[in-house]
Amino acid sequence: MKRVRSSNGTSRSVDLMALLSLVEKFAGKRIVLFGDFVADEFQYGDITRVSREAPVLILRHRETHVLPGGGANAANNLAALGARVSPVTAVGDDASGIALISQFREKGVDTSGILRVKHWITPTKTRHLAGFTHTVAQQVLRIDREPTGELPEAVHRRLRKILGSKLRNADALAVSDYGFGVASPEAVKQSASARRKGMPITLDSRFQLHAYRTTGVTSATPNEAELEALHHTSIGKNLGELECCGRGTLQTMGLEALLVTRGRDGIALFERGGRTTHIPVHGSDQAVDVTGAGDTVLAAFTLALACGGSALEAAHIANIAGGLVVMKRGTATVGRLELLNAIRNDAAGDNS
Repeated sequence: MKRVRSSNGTSRSVDLMALLSLVEKFAGKRIVLFGDFVADEFQYGDITRVSREAPVLILRHRETHVLPGGGANAANNLAALGARVSPVTAVGDDASGIALISQFREKGVDTSGILRVKHWITPTKTRHLAGFTHTVAQQVLRIDREPTGELPEAVHRRLRKILGSKLRNADALAVSDYGFGVASPEAVKQSASARRKGMPITLDSRFQLHAYRTTGVTSATPNEAELEALHHTSIGKNLGELECCGRGTLQTMGLEALLVTRGRDGIALFERGGRTTHIPVHGSDQAVDVTGAGDTVLAAFTLALACGGSALEAAHIANIAGGLVVMKRGTATVGRLELLNAIRNDAAGDNS
């Protein structure tokens, strides 16, 4: 058993064996991921000298890696955790979009719901990392390429049609809205007729969380900074302010659960009925790289709910998955066996 603290000072416990049982059920669960795909490009170079033209480092290019980011990272984590994921999204007819589709095809992921749109730019974040031989490369520059216009209405109609079709046989829907124009509250709301009753619908929205309040979303997973921006406040160590913001968003959106990720302060879970639970960070609070950690949390939380887990159980599983992924460099995933081993290790520690 693992005990955590509730906002009223009482403790709650979660059965680690129950968490293991849930994660073992991940394999084969059918999850639809609707949202913005992003290409995370990592350009690695070796520092050779300082330029004579300007006081900047000259890097000798060594290698380039393109990894799924944004909603694509959430889909990648779902696949790594054993789900049968069906992404519904649009990418540009460009190198980044082609690379993302190719990677998912190689993993055996259904790519029939990924539309390639001419004259559309796949959102791409290019990180330049520099280092000397035998040293860890550090990020020195990031360049973002983003769409400059909106997706054509004809593309939105096709996406809505595909979304409805994929949801008919799905166990859960995860929405990853990074603000690039693919995911929208309207599309999620219009998919209601295709969703089975009681289907978990989870949301990670960077800029318009409250816009989804009448769409049928059952849970959301914002980080603390997003919650602060939404309520125009600062939380920090003020748990009263956190309670006010979290409880306000839960009620405004009519959610069953709100999971707020707080970095080294762990996770705060707000549930309908007035219960708030604070879960400490899993593992070390000295993260190596937080890139894409929220996508991992969304994936693990969604899968646990799809397997019949409670919000508290799903939050614990998501917290463990997030704690594992932040110890990896770059945009990374957590595998199902890796997650199972971490829970087993926790259980062994409790019994020792």
